Amino acid sequence: MEHKNQIKVEKILRLPSWIKFPISKASEFEKMQRLIKKSNIHTICEEGRCPNRAECYASGTATFLLGGSICSRACAFCQVSKGKPSEINKYESIQVAEAVKILKLKYVVLTSVARDDLPDHGANLFVTTINEIRKIDPKIQIEVLTPDLWGGGKNFEDKDKLQKGRLKKILEKKPICFNHNLETVERLQKEVRRGANYKNSISLLEKSKSIAPDIQTKSGIMLGLGETLEEIETTILDLKKVDCDQITIGQYLRPSLKHLSVQKYWEPREFEYLESFCKKLGFKKVSCGPLVRSSYHAG
Repeated sequence: MEHKNQIKVEKILRLPSWIKFPISKASEFEKMQRLIKKSNIHTICEEGRCPNRAECYASGTATFLLGGSICSRACAFCQVSKGKPSEINKYESIQVAEAVKILKLKYVVLTSVARDDLPDHGANLFVTTINEIRKIDPKIQIEVLTPDLWGGGKNFEDKDKLQKGRLKKILEKKPICFNHNLETVERLQKEVRRGANYKNSISLLEKSKSIAPDIQTKSGIMLGLGETLEEIETTILDLKKVDCDQITIGQYLRPSLKHLSVQKYWEPREFEYLESFCKKLGFKKVSCGPLVRSSYHAG
């Protein structure tokens, strides 16, 4: 007889054989980690426990995380710490630029935690960091991966106007690519991206094309959170409708037992189908596979 208070045991899926993490030299991995710690900077590679960070470190690349290491939102998939954000480090942009110089990078990716506590939602973090990097070498190509920059104001019109203004400040610095991730399909947004909104994110990508048509736009989604193939195709089509140039599609890997569980491991043949689907629609760059992340091989 089943008791009313019986605890439901969560089913944890076994990691499939086709997910193989890249192997790299421990010396290169440690060298990069020492530099990050010494420079007092943050990277999404470390804070997000990216599965590709050993490979990227070995090639001397990293995605810099601006605004500290604590996010003002609590997305259920993300490893980055959540809570009250720290005080802004006024030397952060200089420290990131110095790291870029030491690593001799020619292509830099800048992202940030959500900073809903700031009046500009962190837009100036990107502006000042781009300025400092350009002082080192104006030829360095810079990709930005921003939060949705949404919030403030008393009504939708105010919020929409503020979002556009924040975005414009960043785009005026002429990044090589503007990236903003949808993360998942529309039905799962509330559960996966707490505090974010599918339509607001689509709108941000659309605004980017309207403000700066020559700057390529990019977005990414994770698979394995309970979405259907039809929902994935609809999401891809929604991105194409706003003239998104690049797309990344990867497998969600659960960071810890506190995060959302994996509902399905999508198979290589399914990723191959989605890659073909995107290419037929005319995306300029498609990165699709189990370990693909938004900044993986970005350069």
